[in-house]
Amino acid sequence: MNTKALRQKILDLAIHGKLVPQDPNDEPASVLLERIRDEKERLIKEGKIKRPKKIKTTSDKPHYENVPFEVPSSWIWSTVNEINMYNSKNVDPAKQKENTFELYSVPIFPTNTPEIIKGEKIGSAKQSVENGDVLLCKINPKINRVWFVKNRTENTMIASSEWIVIRNKFMLTDYLVFCFMSPYFRDLMENNVSGVGGSLTRAQPSMVANYAIPIPPLQEQKRIITEIKHWFELIDVIDQGKECLQGTIKKAKSKILDLAIHGKFVPQVPTDEPASELLKRINPKAEITCDNGHYQKLPEGWVITSISEMCENINGLWKGKKEPFVKVGVIRNANFTKDFKLDYSKIEYIDVEERAFKKRHLLNGDLIVEKSGGSDNNPVGRAILYEGKDAIFSFSNFTMVLRIHYKDVLSYKYLYYYIMDKYQKGEMRLMQTQGGVN
Repeated sequence: MNTKALRQKILDLAIHGKLVPQDPNDEPASVLLERIRDEKERLIKEGKIKRPKKIKTTSDKPHYENVPFEVPSSWIWSTVNEINMYNSKNVDPAKQKENTFELYSVPIFPTNTPEIIKGEKIGSAKQSVENGDVLLCKINPKINRVWFVKNRTENTMIASSEWIVIRNKFMLTDYLVFCFMSPYFRDLMENNVSGVGGSLTRAQPSMVANYAIPIPPLQEQKRIITEIKHWFELIDVIDQGKECLQGTIKKAKSKILDLAIHGKFVPQVPTDEPASELLKRINPKAEITCDNGHYQKLPEGWVITSISEMCENINGLWKGKKEPFVKVGVIRNANFTKDFKLDYSKIEYIDVEERAFKKRHLLNGDLIVEKSGGSDNNPVGRAILYEGKDAIFSFSNFTMVLRIHYKDVLSYKYLYYYIMDKYQKGEMRLMQTQGGVN
């Protein structure tokens, strides 16, 4: 189950007025919006906030032209600018070195807890925020970062300038948060950015100010919040169950692989030809070991050999500079999935030397092993099995291929599961320093 998509669907239903029923006794949202307008005008006259440069006209009619979508008759459309009563006020913590601040920074957002930090450790000016403010992150709007300010200490609350602050004491904070998290609003944020891409993109506050938002009656906002939280709690339970299930499946797979390579997964058949005889046929001089410190008590008929004895080790392809060239699909690290499968959707086609491709094309049954590009959390050594037509694809210089010499002696699928077992036990980490499989 895609629980992320389910959450988004619930939010989408909510802002369309389809998550909870409407109550004809609710005070219409148009009355609420009038109170917001009156309060904002009062604050402007008292000099507490500035009059916005431009406020988009909002009609009292719920189904007027050019709205993003229709909402119930008791709702009304407005804009972020029209409902926002925030007056930006800069704070320079460096001038208050001994003071402690409650800092809402972007990096700390995933923890859902602001930093408690001394002014002397804050290197730039921030903006003042207060309880109930909603924060919309400007950086890379593809990441759905919406936060609300909540008193956790007695310290002064400040926020990074990378947040757009929305303040409204008449609407419910949770409703605004859910609205800004909805697919409708995220699409607006993602499609109107400045910058070249990724973390360099920014939502533009001047544009965000004019984004339309649907406003339900206040009582309906309460019902919507209750319903969303109810469903989100159920989804949290599903997510936790999925994590437990995935952990159990991973342990089960690891145990099955361990039993298999130790000869304990299936019963031995006494009439099977011993593996030692197979090895003697292919290499009469091979050193045959039936036991060692790593694999004690092997089943009768099993032997120990090395991968280098059974396989050819072929390094990956370099593009080269000598003609003639041929355009081929090259398997890269990006084609390795987390579950040790080959992802054909991301294969890159490039021009490579024809002579190099002849030496380094894939054959059915080849095992492609990642040999560089790993990290502590994702060490090299992942392996994927190529089961396709011969001489169609090649493999990059960040990988290598194990090609079995004697497929009547060693099954390529057995080797694949053997390497997978070694990887899951962390034994492939040695490749990051030794650079090979033995």
